[in-house]
Amino acid sequence: MPAADANPDPSAPEERTPRDRAFYGLIWACTTLTAHADAALVRRHGLPLTWFEVMLWLHGETEPVAVSDLGAKALLSRSQVSRVVDALEDRGLVERSPSPYDARSVRVTLTPAGRTTFTAANATRRESLAEVFDDLLDDADIAALETVWNKLKGRSVC
Repeated sequence: MPAADANPDPSAPEERTPRDRAFYGLIWACTTLTAHADAALVRRHGLPLTWFEVMLWLHGETEPVAVSDLGAKALLSRSQVSRVVDALEDRGLVERSPSPYDARSVRVTLTPAGRTTFTAANATRRESLAEVFDDLLDDADIAALETVWNKLKGRSVC
């Protein structure tokens, strides 16, 4: 058998296993839902999804958060987080403060305007995804997705 035949092309539909389809389905879902939410957030609030994601993590905190911690949570590089924080700070949505634990570190928190903006943007995110996500999935689907995501997050490779 020639070497080319020994390794089927996983991009050929007839060669995709159920695991291939599940993997590519996750990629498709992530890309599609991310683009959908990003477009709605930019259109209504001038907030790209990466900005919203940083605000999401800050919104859940009662104390200022180190920039490095934001990068780990939002899966952004240190330079990306710094640029996002700069942009959010320029809009008055976050403020920086020196870390009480490390003189070289800066911590970030949402301003009152940032909390208000996040609340409105989160409503927009939910509304934008209703038709393409929430309305299509029942409670059992959501529970199954949570089970899968928890398994994948428990063995995170990132």
